[in-house]
Amino acid sequence: MHVTMTVNGEEVERDIEPRVLLVHFLRDDLGLTGTHWGCDTSNCGACVVQIDGEPVKSCTTLAVMADGCHVRTVEGLAENGSLDPVQQGFMEEHGLQCGFCTPGMMLTARALLDENPDPSETEIREAISGQLCRCTGYATIVRAVRWAAEHPAGAAAEAAPEGEKEAAEL
Repeated sequence: MHVTMTVNGEEVERDIEPRVLLVHFLRDDLGLTGTHWGCDTSNCGACVVQIDGEPVKSCTTLAVMADGCHVRTVEGLAENGSLDPVQQGFMEEHGLQCGFCTPGMMLTARALLDENPDPSETEIREAISGQLCRCTGYATIVRAVRWAAEHPAGAAAEAAPEGEKEAAEL
């Protein structure tokens, strides 16, 4: 089958087998290895990407289902050389340890913040409830998402001198 989709802002076209999972298409065909492949059963959430802004588990989504859609992976979070506030929050609040679940957690967090810029701890925990982290105990992940909510422009923009802050906001 022929598929066309926009991945991290760039249009890609490929001829693929109809049975190819999105996680394999992203990793093997496009070389975007930030999307992790964990369980193949939709249980762990390490493979979460966004399709048209919604978090989906790419290990149980066929690549052809993303035909005509906008797909965002962890590689697409940073823009213009600046980390997304979610990425910065994970650094600031030590929201990762081994890092295996981190890309999926970040994309889920970004989708939550896009929909609800000021989520409560309960709402954050509910949003990430479909993902497993075996290292952190989730407290630091929740703090990382709260940090991102409290710093929507990111740390770099907030630390910039006044003239640069205004430019960053444009």
